[in-house]
Amino acid sequence: MEGASQNPIPIAILLTLAVIFLYLHFTNGSGMMRLLLAGVLAAAAAVLLLPSFRPDLPDFMENLPKIQLGLDLQGGTHLLLEVKLPAAVSNALRRRADDLNRALTQNKLATGIVTQNPDGSVTFALKNPDERSAFLALADKSFPDLVLSTVNSSGSPTFKLAFQPREEIHISNNAMDQALETIRNRIDQLGVRETTVEREGDNDILVQLPGIQDPERAKELIGRTAVLEFKLIDDKNSLADALKNGPPPGDEILHGPIQAGGAEPYLVESPVLMTGDSVTDARVRPGSSLEGPYVEVHLDSRGAETFASLTANNVGRRLAIILDNTVYSAPVIKEPIPGGDVQITGNFTFEEAHELAIVLRSGALPAPVEIIEERTVGPSLGRDSIHQGELSFVVGAAAVLIFMAIYYSGAGLLADFGLTLNILLLVCVMAALQATLTLPGIAGIVLTLGMSVDANVLVNERMREELRAGKSPREAVKVAYERAWSAIRDSNISTFVAGLILFQFGTGPVKGFAVTLCVGVATGIFSCFVVTRAWYDFKIQTRRLAKISV
Repeated sequence: MEGASQNPIPIAILLTLAVIFLYLHFTNGSGMMRLLLAGVLAAAAAVLLLPSFRPDLPDFMENLPKIQLGLDLQGGTHLLLEVKLPAAVSNALRRRADDLNRALTQNKLATGIVTQNPDGSVTFALKNPDERSAFLALADKSFPDLVLSTVNSSGSPTFKLAFQPREEIHISNNAMDQALETIRNRIDQLGVRETTVEREGDNDILVQLPGIQDPERAKELIGRTAVLEFKLIDDKNSLADALKNGPPPGDEILHGPIQAGGAEPYLVESPVLMTGDSVTDARVRPGSSLEGPYVEVHLDSRGAETFASLTANNVGRRLAIILDNTVYSAPVIKEPIPGGDVQITGNFTFEEAHELAIVLRSGALPAPVEIIEERTVGPSLGRDSIHQGELSFVVGAAAVLIFMAIYYSGAGLLADFGLTLNILLLVCVMAALQATLTLPGIAGIVLTLGMSVDANVLVNERMREELRAGKSPREAVKVAYERAWSAIRDSNISTFVAGLILFQFGTGPVKGFAVTLCVGVATGIFSCFVVTRAWYDFKIQTRRLAKISV
């Protein structure tokens, strides 16, 4: 049910007819009018359901809502992603170390050398040992979320940085929330209908993409971290020496996109001058015939101000535009660039540029994600599931309808009309909400059918008892509906509340079952209790209820 969108027109039609019907019911309005409304309601529901079962319809009916089939019915892709939360903490720690360096500069102290080790830990080495006390005082005052432990006290004092335990938990929780929202935004831009994107456990995210049989493009788009960074190219040290002997302190070697001749290396200064947090929009723009399309990035006011200052202070130097540790372009800053517009070039194809724009628009993942479980449900399995679900529903419904007609005679046939209308309204509401129908949802429909039968059985049995007690048909109808109401009301309310709890705390298929159950409770009470009463009221008002076939 998740991600269901609403089409207001069919919902308005159904609600209007139902409200008029209920008004006439509770004000003892015309039984004939209620019967006509019941017929119109059934006809409207049937028409609204046509697009879900008949693809070859006139053009004017194309905009009517359709029932969406879930992953288990139409096939698709199931992915379970693990968010690497330790990497999110490490990335946040590295950014905090860069903030610490900027604070040192603002306080006219020498900046330190930040090193991120392979295990994710970050060390901070002071260049001037005499500033140790001033550094510790600044860190204690302005960075209370950090814990500094001494690694080396001789020579250049070196400290290992870590977050306070409470801060680390806060960063991990925020990382999961951001990853969930980012992945959901990216999938939405793929144009896939009725997807499921939800958290499972402490660090996993469940993704279901109905109808997607080739998941490679989706996997690539979902898994891209999309960390956009701006760093300066080191033009003082030799790239060849760095490739041979390793980068000097404070530098790192990054590469450009893999081309036919390999990936071009760059010697980049490690400090991050700006990140992509300020990106407000990213669009593909046509480029020259040689370079192909490029991605135009728009920054917010804060980002535009930072970028203008960055370019003004580094005129003549090369600025590396880095996405996920890949240098896509490294242009020379010829002049300050105000306005917050940045171009990312990289000999992209249009599809590559389009997907890059998507990940930049939807935001960066706070940490890498790894696919730990992948299943592709083929359409043939979906068709088998639909067939089995349809068969179970048809057999069950037919058995119930035949039993009611035989056991309760005329009253049973009237109950069958209510049961049929109940299923029509239930499925129609599902279509109007454009909700996703899954196998558990079909189970919910079958359960709803059983509850509707229970309501009719209570009413019919009460009628039998009253008739045996010598009551007139009119009195038997009145007493039967009034006395059966309390039991029907209580059982349906408890079922509805259980459905709400399942929807609130359940995941995926459980939510689909819960929504079907809740909608079925409402349509069941209306069609199998209120609508069937209209027939008896019509007979009473026309003084033709001389006998009840029950």
